Amino acid sequence: MDELFEFGQRMLREQPFSVLLGTQLALFKPGEVVLTLAIRHALKQQHGFVHGGVLSYLADNALTYAGGSVLGDSVTSEYKINYVRPALGHKLVARASVLSSGKRQAVCQCEIVAIGEDGERLVAVAQGTVRKAETEA
Repeated sequence: MDELFEFGQRMLREQPFSVLLGTQLALFKPGEVVLTLAIRHALKQQHGFVHGGVLSYLADNALTYAGGSVLGDSVTSEYKINYVRPALGHKLVARASVLSSGKRQAVCQCEIVAIGEDGERLVAVAQGTVRKAETEA
């Protein structure tokens, strides 16, 4: 297993919320990440769609992973998400990539698709800024 991918797996295991949701790392290479999440009843809102907070979490995590792949240990500085359509199906896939990066920050984009009986459907798009984490002394 590639060193960056193993690092990404370890980071995911160290995030209690990601473990609670069951997020999986499918791809992690410089400038790119793919996270997946099985859709289950507990992640839905009252209309039967995946809750917007779950989609927002997935976008946030994917954006930060993408930025971190080029910056090292990173945190989200800001992001914006657009919900395109209700998320229905059996799995969510978040694909994020770096649009631009410097020494301390990266601007990243993410698309989230829901996979169901009719294939992939775009359910959300996000863009955000990720910054290199600073350790406090």
